[in-house]
Amino acid sequence: MFALFRLNYHNQFYAAYPDSEQLNQVKKLWLAALADYPVQQVLHGARQAIETSEYLPTLNRMIECCRDSLSPYGLPDARSAYREACAAASPKSAQPWSHPAVYFAGRDADWFLLASEPESQSWPLFQAAYQRWCSKVMAGEQLEIEAPAALPASSGEVSSRDEALAELKKIRESLGD
Repeated sequence: MFALFRLNYHNQFYAAYPDSEQLNQVKKLWLAALADYPVQQVLHGARQAIETSEYLPTLNRMIECCRDSLSPYGLPDARSAYREACAAASPKSAQPWSHPAVYFAGRDADWFLLASEPESQSWPLFQAAYQRWCSKVMAGEQLEIEAPAALPASSGEVSSRDEALAELKKIRESLGD
């Protein structure tokens, strides 16, 4: 990203970051701020910033560009996806997901963990899984959620009262009642 900025905003780049120490500090700040986004998304955001502005972007502008780079793919931002996955009812595959990547990230992070563990433990797992799925989507992979399996059709046979009582008696005997 910084190499793209250096090439496209040469004079502005060197005026903003005159020495390597300052550049390293800025890189650390940006890395922390953009950590929620997959690498491909950050690169898409950087290209968007270059295409839409003749000035070197600020960190705030770069975050906006990263968020905007998800929308052409129909992907929500990572925090929204996390909240959606945590709040989803069962069966998960039957829910109306904003994007299949949210479902797959939740599945990979483990639904039980998302529902039962604090955010400090579940968020990093979900975030990593979501970044992987976003990268796949941005690379052109089509995601499909399999429909939940249907219940088997009933045999249509109904036991008589006497048969049901006999079966119940066998169960009680096997349990020692």
